[in-house]
Amino acid sequence: METIVNKVAQSGLITFNLEDYYDKNERVIFDIKDCLFMGLILREKDFREFIKANDWVQYRNKNVAITCSADAIVPTWAYMLLASKLSGIANHYAFGDLINLENSLFQKALSEIDFEFFRNQKIVIKGCGNLPVPINAYVEISRLLLPIAASIMYGEPCSTVPVYKKKL
Repeated sequence: METIVNKVAQSGLITFNLEDYYDKNERVIFDIKDCLFMGLILREKDFREFIKANDWVQYRNKNVAITCSADAIVPTWAYMLLASKLSGIANHYAFGDLINLENSLFQKALSEIDFEFFRNQKIVIKGCGNLPVPINAYVEISRLLLPIAASIMYGEPCSTVPVYKKKL
């Protein structure tokens, strides 16, 4: 009887699953357009009154995309003021739409990893999954691993696409 050998297990490949870094907190949009006078102008006095009166607790532990979907000029300080109110309440917040928010969440999560473990290793970036991982996260993990990895592949350990191999 022939012994079955698990070549994947013996390959020394390390699987990196970006889904492990997916933030499961709810995502919401804060659209400044709802604070504009006549849908065109942000009036400082009115906006500051809104900031004081708004129930910011509704954003507790949520990920918030701060945007303005109206074709209006919004001063930079307005976005900064929103950030100051969300700080300490929201789980995370970023300027832009939900795609920008998702990219920011992954950027934050990946920046907190100690990549020394991956030095000179053969790494497979897991490709298929159940959670919406943005392409930006794949580019970012590549950027972080390229200087230290021996090789980077994409897919599953049993079926990979070569992406990078360190020159000897």
